[in-house]
Amino acid sequence: MFDNLSDKLDKAFHVLKGHGKITDVNVADTLKEVRRALLDADVNFKIAKDFTTRVRDKAIGQNVLTTLQPGQLMVKLVKDELTELMGGDAAGINLSGNPTVILMSGLQGSGKTTFSGKLANYLKTKKNKKPLLVACDIYRPAAINQLQVVGGQIGVEVYTEEGNRNPVEIAQNAVKHAKANGFNVVIVDTAGRLAVDEEMMTEIANVHKAIEPQETLFVVDSMTGQDAVNTAKAFNDRLNFDGVILTKLDGDTRGGAAITIKSVVNKPIKFIGTGEKMEAIDVFYPVRMAERILGMGDVVSLVERAQEQYDEEEARRLQKKIAKNEFGFDDFLSQIQQVKKMGNMKDLVGMIPGAGKALKDVEIEDDAFKHIEAIIHSMTPGERSKPAVLDAKRKMRVAKGSGTSIQQVNQLLKQFDQMSKMMKMMQGGGGKNLMRMMGGMKGGMPQP
Repeated sequence: MFDNLSDKLDKAFHVLKGHGKITDVNVADTLKEVRRALLDADVNFKIAKDFTTRVRDKAIGQNVLTTLQPGQLMVKLVKDELTELMGGDAAGINLSGNPTVILMSGLQGSGKTTFSGKLANYLKTKKNKKPLLVACDIYRPAAINQLQVVGGQIGVEVYTEEGNRNPVEIAQNAVKHAKANGFNVVIVDTAGRLAVDEEMMTEIANVHKAIEPQETLFVVDSMTGQDAVNTAKAFNDRLNFDGVILTKLDGDTRGGAAITIKSVVNKPIKFIGTGEKMEAIDVFYPVRMAERILGMGDVVSLVERAQEQYDEEEARRLQKKIAKNEFGFDDFLSQIQQVKKMGNMKDLVGMIPGAGKALKDVEIEDDAFKHIEAIIHSMTPGERSKPAVLDAKRKMRVAKGSGTSIQQVNQLLKQFDQMSKMMKMMQGGGGKNLMRMMGGMKGGMPQP
């Protein structure tokens, strides 16, 4: 996510390395590189120019704080300006109304149908809502079937009217169906086109007028860069939507849309899509995104994801097993599954301060645990519970069954033994203090 932009901004800040103070000359050189980095990320020229002008005005004449070097101060100023450019504070979703009606808009291929499912899943699991998905795309082949597949994956009902070619009627009838059957959120997936056209705009405007949604969201593919910003403006001129959804941020995006869309349409980015799974949806926090772009990581989001998978009863069970030296590979496998639920590995690594930069040339696959899982699954139940019984003959069988080498099996056993010893040590005062700290954090994370 934003790897190229992060690298170029990092190089720009190196201009100030070794300088004792900020001057007109060195700040001009630094900001010239910052502006180039933004333009390469597909940020509009005027926005990039205004951005660097604001940073320069704040930097010139400032006394560098005793705890900061000029380069560090410049990073802080750029972070603050990026945060403001992307919206400042996080924007919540309006869940008023009975039911809450959410209208999804966007071009074909932006990920609108998939994100409708992700949003339904988010509201169901995180907000304890009962959502209804509505298929109003009557043009794209298999669009209705796609929404039904998505609904089936997350256990959410999909409202359809086979043969009805009037999206306004379908949407109105869906809202009536929701009221009669206890649904408190209605998510209407509308038709998209390959480009903005008058017919599409008129149709979605008519649907909007008929159902009067509490939220109208514009879904945009962040990979399309500045074109996404221009499309958003066209939609906003007709729909006056309430917020933006950025999809495919897990790809090799240049970042221009995320950085500039708020300043162009003056509407907040509310959610981002960070992967293909139905759980790959995050609330958009401008300050956290700015920190990630500048290589500072995003520890708050990382801890929040960990807490979503945190099971107190499971933690207590594991604690007892560790204390009795009974922690086995089945328990280890369970922990791997919890980590995998947190999101794709590259995204998680990017949340650790400094890790993204340190591992920028290392390819982190989403199936990073594949070989470990294969080795564990090739063990017998007895071997998983008591790894010490794995002799040379058993190791050979496990390696053959998992498609790995003896060396890989030995390496896993060695790492597992080291981890078990460390976990045993953590059962002392340090471990209890850590558990208490995590329990306190679970009660509520600080918001930016």
